[in-house]
Amino acid sequence: YENMPVLTRSARFICRGPEPVCLERAMSLSLDLPDPRYQMVDLTGAWCRERYVDCHGLHRGVQSIHSMRGHSSHQFNPFICLKRPDAGEDSGEVIGISLVYSGNFLAQAEVDTMDTVRVTMGIHPEGFDWPLCPGEEFQTPEAVMVYSGDGLNGMSQAFHQLYRTRLARGYWRDRERPILINNWEATYMDFDEEKILSIADKARELGIELFVLDDGWFGKRDDDTTSLGDWYPNLRKLPDGITGLAGKIRDMGMKFGLWFEPEMVSRDSCLYRAHPDWMLGSTDRPVCTGRHQYVLDFSKDQVVEYIGDRMEEILGDGGVSYVKWDMNRSISDLFSAGRDARYQGTVYHRQILGVYKLYERLTRDFPHVLFESCASGGARFDPGILYYAPQGWVSDDTDGVERVKIQYGTSLVYPVSSMGSHVSAIPNHQTQRNVPLASRAAAAFFGTFGYELDLNLLTEEEQYQVKEQIRFMKEHRKLIQQGRFYRLISPFEGNEAAWIVVSEDENKAIAAYFRFLQPVNTGFKRLVLKGLNPGTMYRVSGMDYTSYGDELMSAGLILSDGASGVRTSPVPQGDYLSRLFLVEAQP
Repeated sequence: YENMPVLTRSARFICRGPEPVCLERAMSLSLDLPDPRYQMVDLTGAWCRERYVDCHGLHRGVQSIHSMRGHSSHQFNPFICLKRPDAGEDSGEVIGISLVYSGNFLAQAEVDTMDTVRVTMGIHPEGFDWPLCPGEEFQTPEAVMVYSGDGLNGMSQAFHQLYRTRLARGYWRDRERPILINNWEATYMDFDEEKILSIADKARELGIELFVLDDGWFGKRDDDTTSLGDWYPNLRKLPDGITGLAGKIRDMGMKFGLWFEPEMVSRDSCLYRAHPDWMLGSTDRPVCTGRHQYVLDFSKDQVVEYIGDRMEEILGDGGVSYVKWDMNRSISDLFSAGRDARYQGTVYHRQILGVYKLYERLTRDFPHVLFESCASGGARFDPGILYYAPQGWVSDDTDGVERVKIQYGTSLVYPVSSMGSHVSAIPNHQTQRNVPLASRAAAAFFGTFGYELDLNLLTEEEQYQVKEQIRFMKEHRKLIQQGRFYRLISPFEGNEAAWIVVSEDENKAIAAYFRFLQPVNTGFKRLVLKGLNPGTMYRVSGMDYTSYGDELMSAGLILSDGASGVRTSPVPQGDYLSRLFLVEAQP
């Protein structure tokens, strides 16, 4: 990458001797640094609060993050960066390291008693035991290192460019993403064709381009206790099947998308009854359940091939343009039935290779289908999956306030074009918070954008707002999804947050400002922008004056007039406030 501040590292182990060897540790990267004067930044959290930013100084000994869940996890993302204590968003030395892998991982920094640092990253060695016979080899996943002398924003922009233009691939990599409606929070599994078509018809009226049918369309699926693995349409709900429903959606002028969870199986399913040995776990002892489902053994080629065949039948006949690929539980019972003891230490890694194999098959055979990865929200939001699915569901938490935090943290590594982001119903189904429609949309704009609610329940005024939001996104999505992204104010440090995305030619930008709770009797507030041309004159929407770029990047925009209350101030007021500013160069 001669034009990017990027180095990549991986390792290949080859058994050239006459006897077999067994790999017990096979890391991808080892980096030695001459002093420990760094702070370690990682992305941590849990379900519904993924990728919060955490920062702490290095100390003697080992500090690490990891996943042992069979996937990259909600808890930690396979990324760390080391930054100098004085490094901020725009200045200072930063080293970012990201692993292109979706399974168990370990990332650690060890400070020894001589104050030198060794950073390692790769497959987690726990549960990894890989035999190599003479002539065989093992390839570790690739680790990506980014160096920035321009702070965290410089590091992030390098990752964004690399992952958006060189890691993501295929038909959708450089295309604007369709605006979608997903029926999940509108209906959950309680739907029939009439209900689905009523939501779709309203979506068409408002300008939405893609309708996505979520969980509940297959087997005998009315709740989460049954039918995973039985990938054939439920004709009681959909009398004309997926093919018929997809045709009716397409006749409305929209594309059609479909939810799958290919890696899971229900005990109450035809698949499990026919092949109980295809489930991960011992067949002669109890197996833990999670969400009433179990993990298929994707280390077995016949399992991957069977699921691929079933999915191809649907994708080939149903006119599907988009697939939401979900994965809703971690691996708890790591045992591949019918395999000997030595094989078991390879299962974690073979499992994720099986996932990649299925992705490879489907993306090759259906190159125009847009794949969006999902894993109980953001439990597998990593560069390994980004190679196959150019966008991922950031989090199951669709609350407008929480999404600002989650998307802010995600932006440390991942481009805006990779972030699945929806406007959902209120009270929010995760937090019960009532965020205004405008603020829900303002957060969701900075991603792939869509809706997840029953549009028929909106008032006429709300439907008008939705139509205007869709018009805005269609006009500006190329800039938002492909421009340079800068973080302006961190939501983890106070009551507000802000960011801006700037076109490559610096002639156009969109800034977003969020204030979570209404302050009282405050002074003037300013929003300092970034990424503009200092010598260019800009007009900012909502402002009755023009400013040069250097003024906007030093003095900034005035956000308030010092007054408070709707009767004393013309500036927008209230909790959960958002403001969007369109910044355009003047001729």
